[in-house]
Amino acid sequence: MKYTWSYSSISLFQQCPRKYYRLRVKKDIIEPPAAHLDYGKEVHKAAEDYVCNDKSLDPKYAFIKPILDAFKTLPGLKLCEYEMGLTKEFEPCGFRDEKVWFRGIADLLIIDGSHAHLIDYKTGKSSQYADTKQLELLALLVFKHFPHVETIRAGLVFVVAEDLVKASFANDVQEKAWAKWLPEIQRLEQAMD
Repeated sequence: MKYTWSYSSISLFQQCPRKYYRLRVKKDIIEPPAAHLDYGKEVHKAAEDYVCNDKSLDPKYAFIKPILDAFKTLPGLKLCEYEMGLTKEFEPCGFRDEKVWFRGIADLLIIDGSHAHLIDYKTGKSSQYADTKQLELLALLVFKHFPHVETIRAGLVFVVAEDLVKASFANDVQEKAWAKWLPEIQRLEQAMD
């Protein structure tokens, strides 16, 4: 069975393999729409339109304008909702390519020579349980798609809670980082079999 994985799918599998099976494989259960997820999508779209498409910011999102303005002033190529894929051989590919094995979407990626900024917007009311593992996986994708990037400054930006959880990654630790993730991915592969 062909499958792809992402941070959200591996997290769901770690939480409960049966839930993963019912939602992602068998697809006999559909999670009901949630207002907080819709709100998150709206915030992401507003940020994308403002930062990358030079559209005006809807007044209801004026509270995130200062942080978005700070990102707009950073030098470099700005990529919003940037989709990346990786084959099982760790080769970069398109998000929907036939050979894609791992997928990720960077909310905001700024490439400035050998340095990059990687931003993930969060709309939760607290950063208390912030998890930077998602940033690590996205950084691994960035290093494959932009091999000239040597360092990444990353952050989970909690726009409602007005907090920033920082992380940094260096290109030379890819092997060590993948070594942490591969056992979990192998567990998922075994379960799929």
